[in-house]
Amino acid sequence: MLLSELAYKKIDREVSKFPADQKQSAVMAALAIAQDETGWLSPALMQEIADYLGMAAIAVQEVASFYEMYNTAPTGKFKITVCTNLPCALSGGEQAAQYLKKKLGIDYRETTADGQFTLREGECMGACGDSPVMLVNNKRMCSWMTNDKIDALVEELNK
Repeated sequence: MLLSELAYKKIDREVSKFPADQKQSAVMAALAIAQDETGWLSPALMQEIADYLGMAAIAVQEVASFYEMYNTAPTGKFKITVCTNLPCALSGGEQAAQYLKKKLGIDYRETTADGQFTLREGECMGACGDSPVMLVNNKRMCSWMTNDKIDALVEELNK
């Protein structure tokens, strides 16, 4: 098994929220739990989740590859997703992204040589008024990201 007993307990808790014959409804939660534990969703891990939920592996892979929050390839320790949807792009998101790309020396879908950072482009994060907006590891929203705030964020994460 690729996941810990604790991860399976968490998945079981999610599965229990649905009728017994609809375990597959917990697939998104199961993928998030697995990714939190392993960092990314390997084909073998997606197969294990599919088997556990009684689904076809391709169905799990389709979910994982559709949503940007899932990592279907290894990423850096910190995945920074920059909102580039039109309202954010027009409100400084593009400039913030360009600054971050230059600072890290990478482009979207790339990882720094030290394995610390992966940069992703993201769609609407529901915080258009807080633009530029960035999301760290799918969990931490960072708003009004000026160059100074980007510098402070990178410094903080590098500690």
